[in-house]
Amino acid sequence: YEAMKQQYRPEVPEYFNFARDVLDRWTEVEKEGKKSKNPALWWVDGTGEEVRWSFEELGVLSRKVANVLSDACSLQPGDRVILILPRIPEWWLVNVACMRTGTVLIPGTQQLTAKDILHRLQKSKAKCIITDDSVAPAVDSVGAECPSLKFKLLVSEGCREGWLNFKDLLKNAPSDHHCVTTKCQDPMAIYFTSGTTGSPKMTEHSHSSYGIGLTVSGSRYWLDLTSSDIFWNTSDTGWAKSAWSSVFSPWIQGACVFVHKMPRFDPSVVFESLSRFPITVFCSPPTAYRMFVRHKLPSCTFKSLRHCVSAGEPINPEVMQEWKAQTGLDIYEGYGQTETVLICGNFKGMKIKPGSMGKPSPGYDVKIIDENGNILPPGKEGDIAIRVKPMRSLFLFTCYADDPERTDATVRGDFYVTGDRGIMDEEGYFWFVGRADDVINSAGYRIGPFEVESALVEHPAVVESAVVSSPDPIRGEVVKAFVVLTPDYASHDPEKMMKELQDHVKKVTAPYKYPRKVEFVQQLPKTISGKIRRNELRQKEWRK
Repeated sequence: YEAMKQQYRPEVPEYFNFARDVLDRWTEVEKEGKKSKNPALWWVDGTGEEVRWSFEELGVLSRKVANVLSDACSLQPGDRVILILPRIPEWWLVNVACMRTGTVLIPGTQQLTAKDILHRLQKSKAKCIITDDSVAPAVDSVGAECPSLKFKLLVSEGCREGWLNFKDLLKNAPSDHHCVTTKCQDPMAIYFTSGTTGSPKMTEHSHSSYGIGLTVSGSRYWLDLTSSDIFWNTSDTGWAKSAWSSVFSPWIQGACVFVHKMPRFDPSVVFESLSRFPITVFCSPPTAYRMFVRHKLPSCTFKSLRHCVSAGEPINPEVMQEWKAQTGLDIYEGYGQTETVLICGNFKGMKIKPGSMGKPSPGYDVKIIDENGNILPPGKEGDIAIRVKPMRSLFLFTCYADDPERTDATVRGDFYVTGDRGIMDEEGYFWFVGRADDVINSAGYRIGPFEVESALVEHPAVVESAVVSSPDPIRGEVVKAFVVLTPDYASHDPEKMMKELQDHVKKVTAPYKYPRKVEFVQQLPKTISGKIRRNELRQKEWRK
């Protein structure tokens, strides 16, 4: 690990464009016959239809889309483009085309409501939106309130009044396009945060922050990718994790990006695909791994699969153990944010401590700090932070676009503060405690929700849970658990079930952490990206 940190010295030139400097370079390597026959993109729809593009084909098609943006839409470098598409090949073409034209990409998930879309259009002042038939009506319902919106592109076989047809324009566009010259720090993309603790922020990234910074993920540091690998990341196209692991990290390494259209997440489809296709590296969020191990599907022989990673939220140790029991493979957890690249990770060859986020990424100087910005010793809980002074890493977000106050609020002393609480142990491994707002202070004891939730999910009755603070006249606040039960336990006596879960938590973690209050619910409130909105549950408790 120490040698790896010393060797990590990425060059950051004055000018950089991922499409020109990375993707077009792989096209040349391909033409010279120095690369494996893997495609750049391998897309399947589950019904037999497939698309396989080499880097050369990706280049030709993305140049055509670049001409659509520059000519048909008259977009200039710096203009903002909102992209809301499912996992279809056109999503990748638009990503690359925006780099080629210097336009600023703003991805969004298809689960956005008309109100969400209105918020994004108004806040970003986007000039163009690209989407499909399922989202176009919502856009039309709010379009009149968005004076900045000039062009609407529809990815569809059909037509819609007031929209340009993307496929027709693509078919007729020329394939020669000169990539604009972009500086490393020029804006490349804006990702709206998932809004776990407040309204989503517009997180601006430069051409270098992801385009060079994600070298730390793609190479042997975390994803362990080479140009011979076929990599499948199941993230929704609306989130920064899709940029991490479905665009930059694999293509930096010349690996193949595998995509399954899969409109809704289906564990059986994932298992079938891992068995059928020669996927070598797999990435999915902890929620998905939890669903996998619940299914206990018998055919877990993945002939090609050699490496599994997880990110997005902490993964429970028992899920890691069960996955290894079923597949023989470890899960290498990584930790990062929309604002960063990989902050901490369990890197290939490193000892895995189940429940730990691993060690700091070579790209950052990561510390645990107190409320005054002082570095805390091992074993002390504090804020997870990244050093930004005297020099800020180029692999951090540039700013919250058009919001200098919220940008400035992220810095404390010499550090960027992530908003997450954690502990570093004596061996330098980091452990997640919870979002700063989520930590519970009960009768002088500080309790992180993640450890209690991990204990609860070990019980066979629990599908998932969310732990928050609840007011108490004696202790100030106590631990309350909102629990979703499995169908087999849903009809059990609630009082007895509550006592059983409380006793269970007392046995598997420190007794003072057990939930003194338990409420059984059908589902938990979540962000569009699937993260639990504990702040919503906490506010509900404190309003009572």
